[in-house]
Formats: sequence, C-alpha cells, structure tokens
Amino acid sequence: MAAYVVRRLFWSIPVLVALLLAVFLLMQAIPGGPFDFAGERSLPEAVIANLERRYGLDKPLHEQFANYLKSIVLEGDLGPSFRQRNRSVNDIIGDSFPISAQLGILAIGLALLIGIPAGIVAALNHNRLPDYVASFLAILGVSIPALVLGPVLYWLFALKLGWLPVALWGAEKPFFLGFLPMPTAKFIRHAILPTVALGTGMSASIARLTRASLLQVIREDYIRTARAKGLRERAVVVRHALKNSLIPVVTVLGPMFAAVVTGTIVIESVFGIPGMGKYFVQGISNRDYPVIMGVTLIYAVILVLSNLLVDITYAWLDPRIRYS
Repeated sequence: MAAYVVRRLFWSIPVLVALLLAVFLLMQAIPGGPFDFAGERSLPEAVIANLERRYGLDKPLHEQFANYLKSIVLEGDLGPSFRQRNRSVNDIIGDSFPISAQLGILAIGLALLIGIPAGIVAALNHNRLPDYVASFLAILGVSIPALVLGPVLYWLFALKLGWLPVALWGAEKPFFLGFLPMPTAKFIRHAILPTVALGTGMSASIARLTRASLLQVIREDYIRTARAKGLRERAVVVRHALKNSLIPVVTVLGPMFAAVVTGTIVIESVFGIPGMGKYFVQGISNRDYPVIMGVTLIYAVILVLSNLLVDITYAWLDPRIRYS
C-alpha cells in the first residue's frame, strides 16, 4: 500500500504541471489583460508597459511559466495579485481557503449524516411508504439548487423569523484546523444556514446513490447466505451489505469534497462568506492570472489527494481489492 501511495503521489506531479500549463495557456488566449480596466479610465501605454515589466509579463510565455513553476517549487510563492496590490496570492488563499474548507467540511458531514441513513431506510423498505417518502425528498433536494434554496432559507429564518444571523461567518479561524478550540455559539449560528443550503443537495444525491447501490448488494448470493446462517438482519446489513454498497458513494465523495472545500461562489455570495470562490471568480473577471493559477492549483491538489484517499478507502470497504 505504501508503494502504491508513493507512486500515485509521484505521478500526480506531471498531472498538476500539465493542468497549470493548460490554465496558463487558456488565460493568455482570453482577450484583454490584467491591466485593461473595462469601464474605468484606461491606463497610459507607458504605465501598462512598466507594470508588465514589473510582473514579468513582457517575457516570452515559456519563460513566464518556467519562472512561475520555479517560484512555487523553490519558494512556495504563488505570486502577487495584479489587482490587490498590497496582497499576495498566498495571503488571499491563506485568509479565504480555511473558511471555504470549514464550510465545505460541515456541508459534507451534513450530507453524509442525512444521505446515508435515508438511502438505507429507502432500500430496506423497497416499494413501501418509507421508500416513497425518502425517494421523493431526495428528488426534491436534487431538483432545488443552492441558488434557490439559499435565498429561501435566508429570507425565512434570517429576515422573517429572525432566528439566525443574516450573513457573514462567525469564526475568524476554523475550529477544526490546527490545535482547536471548540466551536462557539456565534459560529454555530452563522454556520447553520449556509451549511444546510450547501449540504441538502449533496445529501439528496448521496441518498439516491446509497439506495440504488444497497438494493443491488442485498440481492447478492453472499447476503442470502448470511441470512441463511441465522445472522441478525442488522448484522447482515451493517457488516456485509452496507460496506460494499458504499463504494459508489465514496467514489463521488472525492470530487464532491474537492469542489466544496475550495469555495462555492453561490453560497458564499448569498450569505456574505469571505471564501475562496469569490476570489476565483473575481480573478477571472479581472484577468488576475496569479489568483486564477493559485486557486486552480489548490483545487487540483485537493482533488488528487481526495481521489487517493478514495482509492485507499476502497481496500478497507472491500478486502478483495489489493494495491501493489
């Protein structure tokens, strides 16, 4: 297993470099530049030339990309922001990524807490009332996007009832990163609405996937054998059927986790959360190349690591899977 992990991490390096190269070339192909201020007073050509010289944009593309990789590898520096002159990309990601990660982990936790039990109940009561209710709620959750659910929750529980805060994030530092204090009541109150809005759709998808997979597994011969041996139904479901049925669920959790912990622009915009998704969208609109590259790199690294963790989890869920 250790050799497999090392090999996967080694081969992820050229994947990350190829991804960065593709993003770099796509950014250069987009019309406009980081110092073209649409809707604002244009800068003189001499000023633009000086700015490009300062940030190395006057050099050939291959040299720009090589210098960027060298800065990452040797210094761990993701470069300066072209628009936020007093901040580097490291500063932006350092401030915003923990908040996005905190929201994403809470949403994933809520999705698993709701989705897996709902899928199990639906599968074990196939074509009965609990199955119909769970399936209806799952379809409803998938059909209502966060773009709609977020403002509805915002309007009902924050504006009309006044039970929860209107916006912003209730913790300056994530409570689950580093050496952690417990979450405060202020943080919990601020986290409820965005977590529910983001996690509801994911829980519905997980519930549907768990139901379909468990229905297939409980019809296998080894499940009938376990029941014939006199094992209790709970032991048959939890010990034998559930672990194998979770493989498809774990598969989708890899990219789902990477997507939500690196920022969700809709939820962060609705609830005024200063996460990383906002900076990514602003970087694209402002042609802020280092911000786009930095956020893409963080997303790619998390995606590679989460998929590696998914593959390792396969071996735990199904002992027949071996990695060499």
